[in-house]
Amino acid sequence: MKALKWIGIVIGGLLTVLIIVALVLFAISKQHENQIYQIEIASIQINFDDEDALYNGRHVARVRGCVECHGNNLGGDIFLEDPVVGVLVATNLTKGTGGLGNEYSDEDLIRAIRHGVRKDGKSVIFMPSHEYNVIDEKDLGDLIAYIRSKDPVDSSHLPDTKIGFPFRLMYVLSGGDIHLFPARIIDHSLPVPAYVAVRTPVELGGYLAATCIGCHGPNYGGGVIPGVPPNWPVASNITMGGPLADYTESDFATVMRTGVTPDGRQLEGEFMPYPVFGYMTDEELAGLFEYLRTRPVRETGTR
Repeated sequence: MKALKWIGIVIGGLLTVLIIVALVLFAISKQHENQIYQIEIASIQINFDDEDALYNGRHVARVRGCVECHGNNLGGDIFLEDPVVGVLVATNLTKGTGGLGNEYSDEDLIRAIRHGVRKDGKSVIFMPSHEYNVIDEKDLGDLIAYIRSKDPVDSSHLPDTKIGFPFRLMYVLSGGDIHLFPARIIDHSLPVPAYVAVRTPVELGGYLAATCIGCHGPNYGGGVIPGVPPNWPVASNITMGGPLADYTESDFATVMRTGVTPDGRQLEGEFMPYPVFGYMTDEELAGLFEYLRTRPVRETGTR
């Protein structure tokens, strides 16, 4: 009986320690969530009534993945709903009910897109603003113009984003691998990149490839994607250390536009968003392929 008593005391002590640790991790996540950022925004040219600018803005919204989360109408949607992660909702960007269009100024939108900071000064949640920080002034201005041009959408039916308790703990324990609050990992001192009228293929590919790092990693080596549900497949190695080494430029374009690999495998659009990346032009796809071919060879799993 005495042994059972001691076992009970030890178990109780361990549970108490675990609860304390969990509460500390939760408090850290809340501190990160509630941190306030003061970001000054330099003005950029926005051509609201220019058809070419709106056309380019739509293209940027597609190939940068904006429509994948916010929808083709930019009216917002539930991006992810999971017992562990919680409910992550992409915001309605239009002027409709529940949208940000009437509340956010152009500077507010820029602050959210490239700095990951909301109007209230807090970080956006799970939006890859760290990937959008590289967008140049023309593409950024055209994207804002396109957002402003969209018809109002009513999103009052959408729930609020709710971060699951286990996901908060995973976020802190990941040491920054899970980009739950992206404003924390962005260098806010960087100015908006200047417009480049003509890029070499490798430069163009590098400009676009920032959108790939969220899943494939900054080294493009692929592997398990931090913070996603366990049913998600691992991201492919898109350096020459992976299947891409055997691709032709035509193979790459086919995968990006149809999701069909050279061996006939159909990729799932839910995980590899070829339906939106396929909007890249021939020039953009060729540049992206050339850029990835120049990256250091990585072993699969070395994001």
